[in-house]
Amino acid sequence: MTMPRPQPLARVLRLSILAGLLACPPAIARDAGARDLGDWTVARSGDGQGCFLTRLYDRPGETTLLLGLDRDGTNHLTVLNANWSIEPRQKLKLDFRLSKGGYAGHFAVGMASDGKRGFVTSFETQFPAYFASSHMLAIARGDVPVERLPLDGSGAGVAALRQCVAKLGDAPRAASGEKGGSQDIPRDPFATGLPRKSRG
Repeated sequence: MTMPRPQPLARVLRLSILAGLLACPPAIARDAGARDLGDWTVARSGDGQGCFLTRLYDRPGETTLLLGLDRDGTNHLTVLNANWSIEPRQKLKLDFRLSKGGYAGHFAVGMASDGKRGFVTSFETQFPAYFASSHMLAIARGDVPVERLPLDGSGAGVAALRQCVAKLGDAPRAASGEKGGSQDIPRDPFATGLPRKSRG
C-alpha cells in the first residue's frame, strides 16, 4: 500500500461538502433493505447513489464506523463517537494504519451526527480491498491514539457492500413509487418566466 500524496484543494472542498451532506449518515437510520452480516450492516444511502457498511462498537462513546461506496467508485470513511469534541468542518490530519500498510497525515474533515462527533475522509479506489483484508484499523492524531477498531468480518462485509452498489447500478434512477416520475420537472426550474405550479 502506498502512502497518499498531498490532498489537492478540490478533494479538500469535496470532503467539506461531504461532511455537510453526511450530517445524518444514511446507514445509521435502518432502511427496509438493510442486511446484517455478523457485527456489520449493509444499507443503501438515502440518495440512492451508493451504500454503506456500518459497525457499532460497544465501548465508551459507542464508536460508529461507516465505510461508504458510491456508484462511481469513490469511497468515504466516517468514524463517530459521543465523547469526541471535534468541531463540524474542522480540518484534521490523522494517521490510519491497516494490517498491511497505512496513511500518514491523511486529510479528514470534522462532522456531527446523531448526537456524536467525528470525521469523514476518503481514500483511493483500492481502499475497500485493503479494508476487507485487514484485521484492525488504528487511527492516531500524531502521538495521540484516536481509535483501534477490530475489522473481523470486514471481508464479507465489503463483498456485500459491493453487491449492494452493483444492484443500484441496475435500478432505475427514478423511484418507482413517485407520481409522474421526472417527466413533469422542467430542465431548469430556476429559469424566469416559468408558470408557478403548486406541488401539493
